[in-house]
This record gives sequence, structure tokens and C-alpha cells, in this order.
Amino acid sequence: MANEKLDGINPTRSELLNLKDRAKLSTKGHSLLKEKRDALIKEFFEILDRVQGSRDEVEKKLALAYSELNKAQIDMGDMAVKRAALSVRESIELDISSRSIMGVSVPVVNSSATHNDVISRGYGFAGTSANLDIAAKEFEESIKIIIELGEIEKTIIMLAQEVEATKRRVNALEHVIIPRINNTISFIEMRLEEMERESFAQLKVIKKNIDARESE
Repeated sequence: MANEKLDGINPTRSELLNLKDRAKLSTKGHSLLKEKRDALIKEFFEILDRVQGSRDEVEKKLALAYSELNKAQIDMGDMAVKRAALSVRESIELDISSRSIMGVSVPVVNSSATHNDVISRGYGFAGTSANLDIAAKEFEESIKIIIELGEIEKTIIMLAQEVEATKRRVNALEHVIIPRINNTISFIEMRLEEMERESFAQLKVIKKNIDARESE
């Protein structure tokens, strides 16, 4: 790899100038890609922290919701809880758009999930317990967090994919493309110097022959 050169390049001055321009562009591109990679990694870990926080929060809310639901089942009976659940006709609408993070299009999910009061849930006060109200509240809040969590986790997956792709491009430039360009530049410079020396030697021979003929 250390001595590999680009294929199909002729040792000419025009090729040398083109390669030097290409080397500058490749070096600049390498620097920009490294900045993009570092920014993506920073964004990735910041969002990853949000994921862990959201997971912890939703686990606590679901644990509390199921605990209160069990209490309601004990207090009201399974059939009463099922009737209350069937009376709820809630539907959640999702609006999915996108935003850009360092050129990566990631999802933005807006939902109609809200916290309802006892009346708007659809079941009445009669025959229900406060435990059921608490369980319903915690489940509603959990759904909203789960939707947000889905958005965040999808963003993380997409950022991770872009980080890997950017790292591959950085490594290709750093370890393959730029070294090959520089090796080819060195080869052409060396070859041009050799050609100049050969031309100079030929000119000296020609001059020597001309001088010899003139002196005869």
C-alpha cells in the first residue's frame, strides 16, 4: 500500500499539475469529512443519553401503571376494568416529517397523544376506582414517551449508519487515495527529472558532435 500509485497516469507536467490540485482537494475533503464524522459522533452520543433517560422514564411509568391497574382489578374486578377499557375510544394520529442533522434526514414525529381527564376518557365515575384513573394517566403518558422514543431510536440508527459511512470515506482518503496520489506525484516528479537529465545528456552529446565537426 505504501508504494501503490494511481493507474493509467502518464508522467507529464500537465498530469503532475492535475494531481497536485487533486491532492489539495482530497486533503481538504478529508479534513471536512473528519469534522463531519466528529460532529455526527457528538450528536449521536447526545441523543443516546436522551434514549436512556426516556427508557428509564417509560419503564417507571409502565411499572406504576400496571401496579395501579392490578389494584383496580382487585378493587373493581376484572370485568369492570374491561368494561371501562372498552368504553375508551381513543385514537392517536401521527404526523411524520423530517429534519436534517449534518446532511442526514431524520424523522420528526408529532402525535395527538395527550393527557385526558376522567370524563374525556369515556368511562364514568360510578363503579371505577382512583387506581384506574392513575393507571390510565400513566399509560397515556407512557404512549407519548414511547412515540418520542421511536423517533429518537430511529434517529440514532440513521446517525450510526452515517457515522460508519463517513468513517469509511475518511479511512479510504487517509490510507488509500491520498497516499496513492502522493506516490504518483513523487513518481512523476522523479520520472520528469530523469527525462530532463536524459535530455540534457543527449544535448551534450549532440553539442559535442557538432563541435567536433566544426573543428575538423
